[in-house]
Amino acid sequence: MTRGISRRAFLEGMSLGGLSSLAAARAFAGAPLTSPRPVPRAPGIAGAGLAAGPPASLPADLIAEAQLGGKVAYVVADGRTGEVLESLNPLLPMPPASVAKVATATYALETLGAEFRFATRLIATGPLEGGRLRGDLVLAGGGDPMLDTDALADMARALKATGLREITGRFLVWAGSLPYQKSIDPAQPDQVGYNPAVSGLNLNFNRVYFEWKRNSGGYAVSMDARSEKYRPEVTIARIRVVERTSPVYTYRQDGTIDRWTVARAALGEGGGRWLPVRRPDLYAGEVFQWLARAHGIALPKPQETDQPPQGAVLAEHQSPALSTILRLMLKYSTNLTAETIGLTATRARGHSPATLKQSAAAMNDWLKGNLAMRHAKMTDHSGLSDRSRLSASDMVKALLRADSRLHPLLKEVVPLDGEGRKAPQAPYRIHAKTGSLNFVSSLAGYVEGADGRPLTFAIFTGDLKRRAAIPRAQRERPQGARGWARRARWLQHRLIARWTQRFAA
Repeated sequence: MTRGISRRAFLEGMSLGGLSSLAAARAFAGAPLTSPRPVPRAPGIAGAGLAAGPPASLPADLIAEAQLGGKVAYVVADGRTGEVLESLNPLLPMPPASVAKVATATYALETLGAEFRFATRLIATGPLEGGRLRGDLVLAGGGDPMLDTDALADMARALKATGLREITGRFLVWAGSLPYQKSIDPAQPDQVGYNPAVSGLNLNFNRVYFEWKRNSGGYAVSMDARSEKYRPEVTIARIRVVERTSPVYTYRQDGTIDRWTVARAALGEGGGRWLPVRRPDLYAGEVFQWLARAHGIALPKPQETDQPPQGAVLAEHQSPALSTILRLMLKYSTNLTAETIGLTATRARGHSPATLKQSAAAMNDWLKGNLAMRHAKMTDHSGLSDRSRLSASDMVKALLRADSRLHPLLKEVVPLDGEGRKAPQAPYRIHAKTGSLNFVSSLAGYVEGADGRPLTFAIFTGDLKRRAAIPRAQRERPQGARGWARRARWLQHRLIARWTQRFAA
């Protein structure tokens, strides 16, 4: 039972490791992951009792000022020589949150290569004669994490160009290129969009768009697989508005159908958000059936198959190159991308993982042997699970060894001043990966001054006792987490400012 309904929390479909705006989502893959809404300006750190002046002379002073509780660990090293310049709890195992994606990106890049591309295919199991396929048509997934509705539309258009109009057999979907996972982290609330299923056939980051509008009879609701050009409604995910105040959502899986209810009191006049999909293979099949129909191709209802398809390829969609996918993943921190590329890399190394944990164990072995991350204990590839552990020391070792490969992929992080406001005129630049879970915050990457020596750093903070006390129903937006995260970011940027003054001047 929640303590009450927050409309703002209800609208926020992506808070951990996901995209932050409609525009950002469109830049990534054409499928927005959260509703467009005004983003309020965060209150100044100084207003939260934190000083706005120059960095304190001692890290202990900064840590005390941040008032985080829990543990803080960091390492900063000379980017050229690897000499450790300052550290605190360097070997302490901490949840890395989305900083884990840095390790996953390196693992995938070294295993698969920068030009690797995922392929999604339409395969005919029989001959095509006079517009009729005498056999089955199979939509075969290759694990592509960026496949969206527009890409499926292109495949439907290519299928039409072959002359096909109908099939005598079945319309099948195959997702066996990767092991199916119902969710990335079962400990997360059902409705959070950053925790979808993982499959060899994925669509729109395995999310469906729920939209509602008030009308004279209550609310008109829809569930669709929208993109820039299309809005195909789906039946594999369904939702009802019910009279209650809490919980905001309930979920149950009814065979292959995702059945949701939503509290009427939370809806307001109208809006929308992305909800996770638990059967992405059938979701993609239903959307493709709709798109094929628009091109005059009659397909039966999709059915799953566990048999790798054999036959002629009628159409194929290839993803962008892996280097592009990794850059976007590190910028927008999409969890599905991290899990699919991690699983794909593990399989490419000859393993057959059945779970994310098994795949992460294979990655841990590689990290230890190739990046000197001796204590890596990841349980997934995205960092969404709070059971994963890395140390600041190991993270810095990995960053130093992979500098030339990672640095170009990391986004530039705008420095913050002593009040927590953006300070783009700061005399240094940060290229790093952020990570956040409730009461866990991390930042790791590189700092370059105008003329000083480059620095490589990792900062892990976490109050794990406070995190463990959050009931599952409140984990989307628990009380106090927003302020804690703001103070953690303040501490991270004050430490960086200190290091640039002391070591990189």
